[in-house]
Amino acid sequence: MKKRAVSSTLALVVVVSTLYAHELFIKLDTYFLEPDSEVRVLILNGTFALSENSITADRVVDISLLGPDGVSPLEPEAWNAATDTTYVTLQTGPPGTYVLGISTASRLIELDAESFNEYLEHDGIPDILEARRATGKLGEDAVERYSKHVKAVYQVGGTRTSGWSRALGYPAEVVPLANPYRLGVGQEFAVRCLVSGEPAANQLVVAGGEQEGQAIEEREARTDEEGVVRFTLERAGKWYVKFIHMTETEEEGVDYESNWATLTFEVR
Repeated sequence: MKKRAVSSTLALVVVVSTLYAHELFIKLDTYFLEPDSEVRVLILNGTFALSENSITADRVVDISLLGPDGVSPLEPEAWNAATDTTYVTLQTGPPGTYVLGISTASRLIELDAESFNEYLEHDGIPDILEARRATGKLGEDAVERYSKHVKAVYQVGGTRTSGWSRALGYPAEVVPLANPYRLGVGQEFAVRCLVSGEPAANQLVVAGGEQEGQAIEEREARTDEEGVVRFTLERAGKWYVKFIHMTETEEEGVDYESNWATLTFEVR
């Protein structure tokens, strides 16, 4: 086990053994919006149903809006973290398909061995869990450096536009291969998972969501060699696709590094 030398530029958080890591999602009341209107976009830090705490503006590395006219950064004034649920206020533009992206700075978290193993199993990181088992590390505590990179695709008006398939250059990213607003219930939705701009092969990916407040059961699949994975949109509702890419490091004071990615959208 590496010496616990923690960088002064990163926060170190110690948590109790029953706590799992929070996921991050961009969620709208509806992903079908009117042109030239104000909308409040929720940033959920917890689950897709509930935010347990806010994300302060100083943790945000990038917040960008990709629309028919290209990518534009949002002003810091759009960010509000006064309550447990962070939100961003947007002014919609002309009709088209838009992508909102947010990337956070990395932080450190220290977990005891039992908590870390439970977290790997609970949050869908089985490859690292199996590697710890194979190398006899299940009894070792862990320091993890993590960051989160989230996107939402939403539709303004009735005109479907291009650009939604453009990557934003985040350390981990879910990139749709089809405009979700040209798809319907029962159709297949394909995405490419990227890590550091490269396809993430054999990555475990999870899809789920909610329909009228009821959870859409999660399903799992692995990406192919091109980082592509496909899910059938079996129900109408708000959907997410997510993955956590974790690697073991040789860095002093850091045992693992993870990048979390989510993509949300809606199917009618």
